[in-house]
Amino acid sequence: MPSDVKAVLSLITLVVAVAFAYWERATGNGRLFWFVVGFGVFAVVAMWVFPEAVGKKGDKTRPNA
Repeated sequence: MPSDVKAVLSLITLVVAVAFAYWERATGNGRLFWFVVGFGVFAVVAMWVFPEAVGKKGDKTRPNA
């Protein structure tokens, strides 16, 4: 995945995580605030650290390779 796409996706992920965390706090589930924020940060870090899984050209496990 190109770096610019990862950056935009990372920003969207963090915004959604923070918005969801504030929503959880507003509905009375304040204990989940840091869990949701932490999970969002973990998802972004994992997206940047671990590469995409791609098949090799000529891989025999795919029928239409």
